[in-house]
Amino acid sequence: MERRWRILGGCGLIAGIFLFVQLGALALVQPFESAGYQAVEDPSDPTNSLMYIGAILVATAVMLLAFRYDVDQLIRGLIVFSAAWLSLYVFQVLVPPVFTYAGLNVGAVLLALGLGTALLVYPEWYVIDSAGAVMGAAAAGLFGISFGVLPALVLLTVLAVYDAISVYGTEHMLTLASGVMDLRVPVVLVIPMTLSYSYLDATTPNPTAEDETSDDSAAANDDTEATTGTGEADESDDVHADPLERDALFIGLGDAIIPSILVASAAFFASSDVLSVFGVPLPALTAMVGSYLGLTILLWMVLKGRAHAGLPLLNGGTIAGYIVGALATGISLVDALGLGPYL
Repeated sequence: MERRWRILGGCGLIAGIFLFVQLGALALVQPFESAGYQAVEDPSDPTNSLMYIGAILVATAVMLLAFRYDVDQLIRGLIVFSAAWLSLYVFQVLVPPVFTYAGLNVGAVLLALGLGTALLVYPEWYVIDSAGAVMGAAAAGLFGISFGVLPALVLLTVLAVYDAISVYGTEHMLTLASGVMDLRVPVVLVIPMTLSYSYLDATTPNPTAEDETSDDSAAANDDTEATTGTGEADESDDVHADPLERDALFIGLGDAIIPSILVASAAFFASSDVLSVFGVPLPALTAMVGSYLGLTILLWMVLKGRAHAGLPLLNGGTIAGYIVGALATGISLVDALGLGPYL
């Protein structure tokens, strides 16, 4: 029973981080727009998302090559720099510019540098998750104001397909996840199952080994103990353990960011006459609900003991929720999909 409560607590933490990213993005879209952070001239252009998808493919290839040729610390440095840079966007619109130098908000810069330093010096799970939550809200907000609904829908659809292929087909995403987890950076969220868990001391699991294990082998290892956080257990212990025995769960930060882009976009680009609930346009709110339905199913599948592609369920739920909310407010399907200008 205690183990199940630990799992419920871990799932609750995942849901809380997802909620922080979504609410953070919703809160940031207007300040970001006022600060001039919109990255494209025409947010309704669907080719915007195609360029971003191309950038993801290039970044994935570069990271895989870096892991192969043992220059992964360069990747770690770039990710930490990106975390500090993204957090600077957030802090610049939230921290009053009491002190400025060369046009920069000194307080915001110091906070961003502090976040980056913490990731370099002490990448414990709560440091990684906190930085990831800030990064997620910033990224979702920035893309939310830069991608209209149609580009956002294209982005979520293509990335869902890509995620499924890269996890179940080529499996290179599992290799990438394994390499990134060793770097201890906020690309993968770390969800502890015990109060004593330390990410710094634990042996990171190998998703590729998990995927290669047959169902019979997994069943035979149901009683294997998970990594205890002391680093004494080897990787196979944590990989093949009963999920209820594990000391930590892992979920990609992108699984929180990508669906939240549509949530932010649906809110930012909603017309003023669209029904709102608690200040959030209904299509954006139902998109959030849909993402949580997808997350619930994803966690249920993950707790069965195998790595799964998150975006097909998360993006699918978010898109379905958005469409339901848009139709409920009287928006036609064509307009809800952003296809009106093209038909």
